[in-house]
Amino acid sequence: MNIYEPIKCIVDSVIEESPTIKTIILEPEKSFSFQAGQFISVTVPGVGEAPFTPSSSPFITEKLEVTVMKTGIVTGAIHMLKKGDIVGIRGPYGRAYPLDRFNGKEILLVGGGVGLAPLRSLFFSLLHTIDSYKKILFCCGAKTPSDYIYKNQILDQWLKYCEKFPVSFRITVDQKDKDWKFMEGLVTTTLDNLDLDISNSVAVVCGPPIMMRFTTLKLLELGYADRNIYLSMERKMYCAVGHCRHCLIGDCFVCKDGPVFTYDRIKNEPAVWA
Repeated sequence: MNIYEPIKCIVDSVIEESPTIKTIILEPEKSFSFQAGQFISVTVPGVGEAPFTPSSSPFITEKLEVTVMKTGIVTGAIHMLKKGDIVGIRGPYGRAYPLDRFNGKEILLVGGGVGLAPLRSLFFSLLHTIDSYKKILFCCGAKTPSDYIYKNQILDQWLKYCEKFPVSFRITVDQKDKDWKFMEGLVTTTLDNLDLDISNSVAVVCGPPIMMRFTTLKLLELGYADRNIYLSMERKMYCAVGHCRHCLIGDCFVCKDGPVFTYDRIKNEPAVWA
């Protein structure tokens, strides 16, 4: 495989998740597969490219979803895409979540904002092999109800999984409105009174740097071993193939050694939360 050659994709549809976040559903010209935690580079012809972790199920190969926050030139161009437009994807790159290490454990997922995107893909993977895990607790956070991505899917579909699988959710916003029926507070408040056997649990965290930092500190306080805390660090990536050195954390290339790291691997590096 030529790691530099993009695969042509047609935009199948676009979903507006929030005022600043959209999910782009792509149809590759040939079957494309990845594992949860790996990432791709999306090319907008004439504009540029940027790396993203797919948010769709790894077990669906005929279509691919990426959830993108508008932050710059390339992400702005992605937000302008419409049905029938052509883009390219490169990849997949990086290391996936080591699901073999999750077998027989209780799994805690903690996501905030657009950080729910990589966890959505992981969640679908875990559901596919649900009998391998004791239970799954998914803690989701956003600033306000209007900022919640996948809100309708969570409320209309995911909560129903609790009825037939060992799955539960804790859903919060920093600031609620009059129609909000769930928790209010930072996502770290969902970690109070956890109904988990922490000695047999792994935690996976993805979100803005400040959220990941304080969530990690909370998990350590609760008794999680640093080797059992998995962090998604894809925000640091750029070229995707280890040439630009933009993503270095100490001697680790996020694009090649990650983007998934256990906290013990990177905890002593000063650039972890930068």
